[in-house]
Amino acid sequence: MPKDLRIRSKVFSESETKMPNRAMLRAVGFSDEDFKKPMIGIASTWSEVTPCNIHIDELARQAKQGARDAGGAPMIFNTITVSDGISMGTDGMRYSLPSRDLIADSIETVVGGESLDGFVAIGGCDKNMPGCMMAIARINLPAVFVYGGTIKPGKLKGEDIDIVSAFEGVGQYNSGTLNKDGLHKIECHACPGSGSCGGMYTANTMASAIEALGMSLPGSSSNPAETPEKQKDCFEAGQAVYKLLEKDIYPRDILTKEAFENAITVVMALGGSTNAILHLMAIAHSAEVDLSLDDFNRLQKKGAAYCRLKTERQICHAGSA
Repeated sequence: MPKDLRIRSKVFSESETKMPNRAMLRAVGFSDEDFKKPMIGIASTWSEVTPCNIHIDELARQAKQGARDAGGAPMIFNTITVSDGISMGTDGMRYSLPSRDLIADSIETVVGGESLDGFVAIGGCDKNMPGCMMAIARINLPAVFVYGGTIKPGKLKGEDIDIVSAFEGVGQYNSGTLNKDGLHKIECHACPGSGSCGGMYTANTMASAIEALGMSLPGSSSNPAETPEKQKDCFEAGQAVYKLLEKDIYPRDILTKEAFENAITVVMALGGSTNAILHLMAIAHSAEVDLSLDDFNRLQKKGAAYCRLKTERQICHAGSA
Protein backbone atom coordinates (compact mmCIF):
# COMPACT_ATOMS: atom_id res chain seq x y z
CA MET A 1 0.00 0.00 0.00
CA PRO A 2 1.28 3.51 -0.79
CA LYS A 3 2.13 5.67 2.19
CA ASP A 4 -0.74 7.81 3.50
CA LEU A 5 0.56 11.39 3.51
CA ARG A 6 -2.54 12.84 5.20
CA ILE A 7 -0.71 13.36 8.48
CA ARG A 8 -3.33 15.83 9.76
CA SER A 9 -6.12 16.23 7.19
CA LYS A 10 -7.17 12.60 7.65
CA VAL A 11 -9.07 13.84 10.71
CA PHE A 12 -11.91 14.93 8.42
CA SER A 13 -11.13 13.34 5.04
CA GLU A 14 -12.52 10.01 6.22
CA SER A 15 -15.44 8.90 8.44
CA GLU A 16 -19.14 9.48 7.83
CA THR A 17 -19.32 11.78 10.85
CA LYS A 18 -17.07 14.30 9.08
CA MET A 19 -19.32 14.54 6.04
CA PRO A 20 -20.30 18.17 6.86
CA ASN A 21 -16.60 19.13 6.92
CA ARG A 22 -16.08 17.62 3.50
CA ALA A 23 -19.23 19.25 2.16
CA MET A 24 -17.69 22.65 2.87
CA LEU A 25 -14.52 21.71 0.98
CA ARG A 26 -16.48 20.46 -2.01
CA ALA A 27 -17.77 24.02 -2.38
CA VAL A 28 -14.19 25.25 -2.99
CA GLY A 29 -13.47 22.54 -5.57
CA PHE A 30 -12.56 19.34 -3.73
CA SER A 31 -13.56 15.97 -5.22
CA ASP A 32 -13.58 12.39 -3.93
CA GLU A 33 -10.02 11.95 -5.20
CA ASP A 34 -8.79 15.10 -3.45
CA PHE A 35 -9.81 13.72 -0.07
CA LYS A 36 -7.33 10.88 -0.60
CA LYS A 37 -4.45 13.36 -1.04
CA PRO A 38 -2.47 15.44 1.47
CA MET A 39 -3.81 18.97 1.84
CA ILE A 40 -1.05 21.46 1.07
CA GLY A 41 -1.48 25.12 1.91
CA ILE A 42 0.03 27.96 -0.09
CA ALA A 43 0.55 30.89 2.29
CA SER A 44 0.55 33.96 0.05
CA THR A 45 1.54 37.43 1.19
CA TRP A 46 0.03 39.00 -1.95
CA SER A 47 -0.92 42.64 -1.53
CA GLU A 48 -1.27 45.77 -3.64
CA VAL A 49 0.25 47.98 -0.94
CA THR A 50 3.85 47.34 -2.03
CA PRO A 51 5.78 46.32 -5.18
CA CYS A 52 7.50 43.64 -3.07
CA ASN A 53 4.30 41.59 -2.97
CA ILE A 54 2.10 42.73 -5.84
CA HIS A 55 3.07 39.74 -8.02
CA ILE A 56 2.86 37.04 -5.37
CA ASP A 57 -0.70 36.06 -6.36
CA GLU A 58 0.70 34.62 -9.59
CA LEU A 59 3.62 33.01 -7.77
CA ALA A 60 1.15 31.37 -5.37
CA ARG A 61 -0.74 29.89 -8.31
CA GLN A 62 2.51 28.43 -9.63
CA ALA A 63 3.23 26.84 -6.25
CA LYS A 64 -0.33 25.49 -6.13
CA GLN A 65 0.08 23.89 -9.55
CA GLY A 66 3.38 22.31 -8.50
CA ALA A 67 1.77 20.82 -5.39
CA ARG A 68 -1.18 19.53 -7.42
CA ASP A 69 1.02 17.97 -10.10
CA ALA A 70 3.06 16.24 -7.40
CA GLY A 71 -0.07 14.60 -6.00
CA GLY A 72 -1.34 16.99 -3.35
CA ALA A 73 -4.63 18.81 -2.83
CA PRO A 74 -3.48 22.44 -2.57
CA MET A 75 -5.28 25.62 -1.52
CA ILE A 76 -4.13 29.25 -1.35
CA PHE A 77 -4.68 31.52 1.63
CA ASN A 78 -3.45 35.04 2.36
CA THR A 79 -1.94 37.11 5.12
CA ILE A 80 -1.00 40.79 5.56
CA THR A 81 2.10 42.86 4.88
CA VAL A 82 3.49 46.27 5.79
CA SER A 83 6.01 47.97 3.50
CA ASP A 84 8.93 49.48 5.41
CA GLY A 85 9.98 51.39 2.30
CA ILE A 86 6.63 53.17 2.13
CA SER A 87 5.96 53.61 5.85
CA MET A 88 9.53 54.77 6.59
CA GLY A 89 9.68 58.23 8.18
CA THR A 90 6.02 58.11 9.17
CA ASP A 91 3.99 56.80 12.12
CA GLY A 92 3.36 53.75 9.94
CA MET A 93 6.70 52.29 11.02
CA ARG A 94 5.16 51.65 14.44
CA TYR A 95 3.19 48.85 12.80
CA SER A 96 6.08 47.26 10.93
CA LEU A 97 7.75 44.96 13.46
CA PRO A 98 4.46 43.93 15.12
CA SER A 99 3.24 42.86 11.66
CA ARG A 100 5.92 40.13 11.66
CA ASP A 101 4.24 38.38 14.58
CA LEU A 102 0.76 38.93 13.19
CA ILE A 103 1.86 37.25 9.95
CA ALA A 104 3.35 34.29 11.83
CA ASP A 105 0.21 34.00 13.96
CA SER A 106 -2.12 34.17 10.96
CA ILE A 107 -0.28 31.45 9.03
CA GLU A 108 -0.17 29.24 12.11
CA THR A 109 -3.90 29.85 12.63
CA VAL A 110 -4.91 28.80 9.11
CA VAL A 111 -2.59 25.79 8.92
CA GLY A 112 -3.71 24.59 12.34
CA GLY A 113 -7.37 25.47 11.94
CA GLU A 114 -7.66 23.75 8.55
CA SER A 115 -5.57 20.68 9.55
CA LEU A 116 -3.21 21.12 6.61
CA ASP A 117 -0.49 18.53 6.08
CA GLY A 118 2.23 20.86 4.76
CA PHE A 119 2.61 24.24 3.13
CA VAL A 120 4.58 26.63 0.96
CA ALA A 121 5.06 30.17 2.30
CA ILE A 122 5.86 32.97 -0.16
CA GLY A 123 7.17 36.28 1.17
CA GLY A 124 8.64 39.36 -0.43
CA CYS A 125 9.06 42.14 2.10
CA ASP A 126 11.00 42.85 5.27
CA LYS A 127 8.65 41.51 7.94
CA ASN A 128 6.57 38.95 6.08
CA MET A 129 9.65 36.89 5.25
CA PRO A 130 10.73 36.27 8.86
CA GLY A 131 7.03 36.05 9.76
CA CYS A 132 6.64 33.16 7.33
CA MET A 133 9.73 31.49 8.72
CA MET A 134 8.61 31.88 12.34
CA ALA A 135 5.35 30.13 11.40
CA ILE A 136 7.24 27.35 9.62
CA ALA A 137 9.45 26.81 12.66
CA ARG A 138 6.54 26.89 15.13
CA ILE A 139 4.17 24.60 13.24
CA ASN A 140 6.92 22.13 12.22
CA LEU A 141 5.07 20.58 9.31
CA PRO A 142 6.77 19.85 5.96
CA ALA A 143 7.25 23.29 4.42
CA VAL A 144 9.28 25.33 1.94
CA PHE A 145 9.79 29.09 1.89
CA VAL A 146 9.95 30.98 -1.42
CA TYR A 147 11.31 34.51 -1.79
CA GLY A 148 9.20 36.65 -4.11
CA GLY A 149 12.38 38.01 -5.69
CA THR A 150 14.12 41.34 -6.10
CA ILE A 151 12.92 44.14 -8.39
CA LYS A 152 14.55 44.98 -11.72
CA PRO A 153 16.69 48.13 -11.93
CA GLY A 154 15.04 51.21 -13.38
CA LYS A 155 16.47 53.20 -16.28
CA LEU A 156 17.23 56.91 -16.41
CA LYS A 157 19.38 58.56 -19.08
CA GLY A 158 20.64 55.13 -20.16
CA GLU A 159 21.84 54.22 -16.67
CA ASP A 160 20.51 51.69 -14.16
CA ILE A 161 18.94 53.24 -11.09
CA ASP A 162 17.15 51.75 -8.08
CA ILE A 163 15.71 52.61 -4.68
CA VAL A 164 19.26 53.37 -3.47
CA SER A 165 19.36 56.07 -6.15
CA ALA A 166 16.17 57.53 -4.71
CA PHE A 167 17.66 57.82 -1.23
CA GLU A 168 20.83 59.31 -2.69
CA GLY A 169 18.70 61.73 -4.74
CA VAL A 170 17.13 63.12 -1.58
CA GLY A 171 20.59 63.81 -0.20
CA GLN A 172 21.66 65.46 -3.45
CA TYR A 173 18.53 67.61 -3.48
CA ASN A 174 19.09 68.70 0.13
CA SER A 175 22.69 69.59 -0.68
CA GLY A 176 21.65 71.61 -3.72
CA THR A 177 23.36 69.39 -6.33
CA LEU A 178 20.05 68.10 -7.79
CA ASN A 179 17.01 70.19 -8.70
CA LYS A 180 13.37 69.30 -8.10
CA ASP A 181 12.82 68.10 -11.67
CA GLY A 182 15.79 65.75 -11.45
CA LEU A 183 14.52 64.41 -8.14
CA HIS A 184 11.10 63.75 -9.66
CA LYS A 185 12.61 61.84 -12.59
CA ILE A 186 14.45 59.53 -10.20
CA GLU A 187 11.19 59.00 -8.28
CA CYS A 188 9.37 58.02 -11.47
CA HIS A 189 12.00 55.54 -12.70
CA ALA A 190 13.62 53.98 -9.62
CA CYS A 191 11.05 51.19 -9.13
CA PRO A 192 9.91 49.92 -12.55
CA GLY A 193 7.75 46.97 -11.47
CA SER A 194 7.21 44.21 -8.95
CA GLY A 195 9.80 42.84 -6.57
CA SER A 196 11.59 43.69 -3.34
CA CYS A 197 13.84 46.72 -2.87
CA GLY A 198 16.90 46.51 -5.12
CA GLY A 199 19.60 46.61 -2.48
CA MET A 200 21.08 44.39 0.18
CA TYR A 201 18.41 45.54 2.59
CA THR A 202 16.36 43.27 4.83
CA ALA A 203 14.44 41.43 2.07
CA ASN A 204 17.45 40.34 0.00
CA THR A 205 19.47 39.70 3.16
CA MET A 206 16.80 37.46 4.67
CA ALA A 207 16.24 35.67 1.35
CA SER A 208 19.94 34.75 1.31
CA ALA A 209 19.87 33.76 4.98
CA ILE A 210 16.77 31.57 4.58
CA GLU A 211 18.31 29.75 1.62
CA ALA A 212 21.45 29.19 3.70
CA LEU A 213 19.24 27.82 6.48
CA GLY A 214 18.06 25.18 4.02
CA MET A 215 14.42 26.28 3.98
CA SER A 216 14.37 27.51 0.35
CA LEU A 217 15.29 25.58 -2.76
CA PRO A 218 18.82 26.24 -4.10
CA GLY A 219 18.99 29.51 -6.04
CA SER A 220 15.68 30.84 -4.74
CA SER A 221 17.19 33.98 -3.23
CA SER A 222 18.92 34.91 -6.51
CA ASN A 223 15.96 34.66 -8.89
CA PRO A 224 14.50 38.15 -9.56
CA ALA A 225 10.75 38.68 -9.23
CA GLU A 226 9.78 39.11 -12.88
CA THR A 227 11.57 36.11 -14.39
CA PRO A 228 10.67 32.61 -15.59
CA GLU A 229 13.18 31.32 -13.05
CA LYS A 230 11.06 32.69 -10.20
CA GLN A 231 7.93 31.09 -11.63
CA LYS A 232 9.79 27.77 -11.86
CA ASP A 233 11.12 28.26 -8.34
CA CYS A 234 7.56 28.48 -6.98
CA PHE A 235 6.31 25.52 -9.01
CA GLU A 236 9.16 23.37 -7.72
CA ALA A 237 8.53 24.51 -4.14
CA GLY A 238 5.01 23.11 -4.40
CA GLN A 239 6.43 19.80 -5.61
CA ALA A 240 9.09 19.81 -2.90
CA VAL A 241 6.56 19.95 -0.04
CA TYR A 242 5.00 16.74 -1.32
CA LYS A 243 8.46 15.13 -1.40
CA LEU A 244 9.12 16.30 2.17
CA LEU A 245 5.89 14.59 3.24
CA GLU A 246 7.00 11.39 1.52
CA LYS A 247 10.40 11.49 3.21
CA ASP A 248 9.16 12.60 6.67
CA ILE A 249 11.41 15.67 6.66
CA TYR A 250 10.28 18.45 8.98
CA PRO A 251 11.56 22.04 9.39
CA ARG A 252 13.19 21.36 12.75
CA ASP A 253 15.20 18.57 11.12
CA ILE A 254 16.73 21.32 8.97
CA LEU A 255 16.74 24.30 11.35
CA THR A 256 19.67 23.18 13.48
CA LYS A 257 22.19 25.36 15.30
CA GLU A 258 24.65 24.65 12.47
CA ALA A 259 22.09 25.84 9.90
CA PHE A 260 21.70 29.15 11.74
CA GLU A 261 25.49 29.51 11.86
CA ASN A 262 25.56 29.01 8.07
CA ALA A 263 22.92 31.72 7.66
CA ILE A 264 24.82 34.14 9.89
CA THR A 265 28.02 33.49 7.96
CA VAL A 266 26.27 34.26 4.66
CA VAL A 267 24.86 37.51 6.06
CA MET A 268 28.32 38.53 7.27
CA ALA A 269 29.94 37.69 3.92
CA LEU A 270 27.36 39.68 1.96
CA GLY A 271 27.46 42.68 4.28
CA GLY A 272 23.72 42.24 4.76
CA SER A 273 21.22 44.15 6.85
CA THR A 274 21.74 44.16 10.61
CA ASN A 275 17.99 43.38 10.85
CA ALA A 276 19.07 39.79 10.18
CA ILE A 277 20.13 39.61 13.84
CA LEU A 278 16.64 40.52 15.00
CA HIS A 279 14.91 38.10 12.64
CA LEU A 280 17.25 35.10 12.84
CA MET A 281 17.04 35.16 16.62
CA ALA A 282 13.23 35.23 16.43
CA ILE A 283 13.18 32.32 13.96
CA ALA A 284 15.61 30.37 16.15
CA HIS A 285 13.39 31.00 19.18
CA SER A 286 10.40 29.66 17.22
CA ALA A 287 12.42 26.56 16.30
CA GLU A 288 13.61 26.15 19.91
CA VAL A 289 17.24 26.59 18.88
CA ASP A 290 19.58 28.36 21.31
CA LEU A 291 20.89 31.38 19.39
CA SER A 292 22.22 34.55 20.98
CA LEU A 293 24.07 37.74 20.10
CA ASP A 294 27.25 36.01 21.24
CA ASP A 295 26.94 33.63 18.28
CA PHE A 296 26.87 36.57 15.86
CA ASN A 297 29.92 38.13 17.51
CA ARG A 298 31.79 34.81 17.49
CA LEU A 299 31.13 34.18 13.79
CA GLN A 300 31.90 37.78 12.85
CA LYS A 301 35.45 37.35 14.11
CA LYS A 302 36.03 34.45 11.69
CA GLY A 303 35.62 36.43 8.47
CA ALA A 304 34.68 39.67 6.76
CA ALA A 305 32.34 41.05 4.13
CA TYR A 306 33.40 39.71 0.73
CA CYS A 307 30.80 41.35 -1.50
CA ARG A 308 29.32 44.78 -1.93
CA LEU A 309 25.85 44.13 -3.27
CA LYS A 310 23.52 46.85 -4.53
CA THR A 311 20.85 45.20 -6.71
CA GLU A 312 20.47 41.92 -8.54
CA ARG A 313 23.77 42.86 -10.23
CA GLN A 314 26.65 41.79 -8.01
CA ILE A 315 29.64 44.08 -7.59
CA CYS A 316 32.02 41.83 -5.70
CA HIS A 317 35.26 42.95 -4.16
CA ALA A 318 37.99 40.91 -2.58
CA GLY A 319 37.68 40.92 1.19
CA SER A 320 40.23 40.23 3.87
CA ALA A 321 39.86 37.11 5.97
